[in-house]
Amino acid sequence: MKKTNKLKCRFNFWIMNFHKELMKTSAIGKKMLTASRTNAHLKDSYEELGKLLERGVENGEVDWDSPKMRALIHTIKACKRDLEDIERKMNRIKFQSIEFKKDNSKKD
Repeated sequence: MKKTNKLKCRFNFWIMNFHKELMKTSAIGKKMLTASRTNAHLKDSYEELGKLLERGVENGEVDWDSPKMRALIHTIKACKRDLEDIERKMNRIKFQSIEFKKDNSKKD
């Protein structure tokens, strides 16, 4: 009877760990998809900014205060912040157990 209980406990422990890792992997996958979309938006903004600057230089009228230029720079900065935030969240998910151990050591 004891052997059956030990086997059940081990099996449940294995299932719980598997479920935990699966949830972690899913969360990381979602963050990576979001990062991919943000990165594509950042690339498009850089390209558009470069084209706008090229036209301005060719025409001899580079206007650094143009609304279009400011909007593109604002978008670029926002995308960079979003990517940094996504990276922080992914690291938090990946290294959950390390952070947990660090938090516990502070309590000692």
